[in-house]
Amino acid sequence: MSVSLARTPALIAACLWGGAGIIWLVLEAITASAFPGYSYAHNYISDLGVPDVAVFEGRSIDSPLSAVMNFAFIAQGLLLVGGVVFALRAARTATGRMRKWILAVAIVHAVGMLLVGIFHGSQANLENGLLLLHGLGAALAIITGNLTTIMVGFTSHRIGARPWYRGTSIVLGIVGLICLVMLLIASTTSIATLPEAVWERGSVYSIIGWELVTAISLLASTRRGSRLA
Repeated sequence: MSVSLARTPALIAACLWGGAGIIWLVLEAITASAFPGYSYAHNYISDLGVPDVAVFEGRSIDSPLSAVMNFAFIAQGLLLVGGVVFALRAARTATGRMRKWILAVAIVHAVGMLLVGIFHGSQANLENGLLLLHGLGAALAIITGNLTTIMVGFTSHRIGARPWYRGTSIVLGIVGLICLVMLLIASTTSIATLPEAVWERGSVYSIIGWELVTAISLLASTRRGSRLA
């Protein structure tokens, strides 16, 4: 079955997802530029959101613009779930029972990002016990964010999505989950792998990449008034 998307909600979904991806990448770069000696390969993303100047797990933490990154964390969660809401409206006649599952998974992603943005990965939170909430939030956000891309990939044929889009969505989600597994291996064992921060970024950038790809595809589709590009 091939169903055209409702134009207005599809455009809103594209703007929300595109905005989420752009906001993340731009604000991350701005925050990292103010962090002395910050390394994309060796510093965790969450290091950018820590307001304390300290040492945590052997990494020097000094993020003067931590509030900027925490805003990016929270915005990512809210914008992704907002995009899902409007995308489901745009494809209301084609999503069927899966719409509830996709929305539920996206909501959990938003909750996870809220926890990441509020409870920081810091030495102070390690000592007061709140680090558990940060870790829980990160796990929820990464797992459900990548599950969202996979679920959309598997169900987008109902609105006539082209094979390249379906395949890209599924592959990005799988790669993100694999990177999360590799992050756990790198951080808990002595097995030689890439640096932990590289795996962490892979597990997150898969979601950001999907948002940008989907936003562009939706914009192209609504301009033509046709199925998902």
